[in-house]
Amino acid sequence: QVQLVESGGGLVQAGGSLRLSCVASTRTLRIYTMGWARQAPGKERELVATISGGGAATYYTDSVKGRFTISRDNGKSTIYLQMNGLKPDDTAVYYCAAARMSWARSPTDFSSWGQGTQVTVSS
Repeated sequence: QVQLVESGGGLVQAGGSLRLSCVASTRTLRIYTMGWARQAPGKERELVATISGGGAATYYTDSVKGRFTISRDNGKSTIYLQMNGLKPDDTAVYYCAAARMSWARSPTDFSSWGQGTQVTVSS
């Protein structure tokens, strides 16, 4: 399994922006579909966005479409989640995940997970 380390979380006011980063312990990140998921207190983990190995295909859950952007730099073994227009409902622990397959959109497809980074949006 690949090791994943997230960073970039923090406290931000509603309407603000944050960029999350996730560094992977592999030089062949291109063979992994990567994703970001989040889990708020008392709620199930939700897959927020995914991106294919080459970056051509992306998926976003409806609640973040038009506000969040997932991207990747395979040369740096890093993926990003740019979050704009943040809302209090976006408050959660955000996790980076890796799936060793050409495409993935279900949380059960992802076999490697990071430790998470807290994002808190104040109203």
